[in-house]
Amino acid sequence: QVPLVESGGGWVQAGGSLRLSCVASGSRFAVMGWYRQPPGKQRELVATITSGGITNYADSVKGRFTISKDSPSAKNTVYLQMNSLKPEDTAVYYCYVTPPLTWGQGTQVTVSS
Repeated sequence: QVPLVESGGGWVQAGGSLRLSCVASGSRFAVMGWYRQPPGKQRELVATITSGGITNYADSVKGRFTISKDSPSAKNTVYLQMNSLKPEDTAVYYCYVTPPLTWGQGTQVTVSS
């Protein structure tokens, strides 16, 4: 599997911002993205980005979150800029890449009201 290293989670008040990062070693991936799992709920899609830069967002985060990527040398990094955060954004956020399908360890994001 490809090692993924996530960073950037934490606690923030509603209306605030956080930026998540995920570094994946190896060759370019067809798709990179983020899912999240709110407390007591199933994992859900947040955003994805293809190697060509095409993005896709969950309706709940459109206009507030931005996914981006860069690929210097053999490191592929995907970012998730989260603005205007809401308490319902509280979740463990997981980075993923494919192929091969690989998940990060997850990073906690907590938004207080």
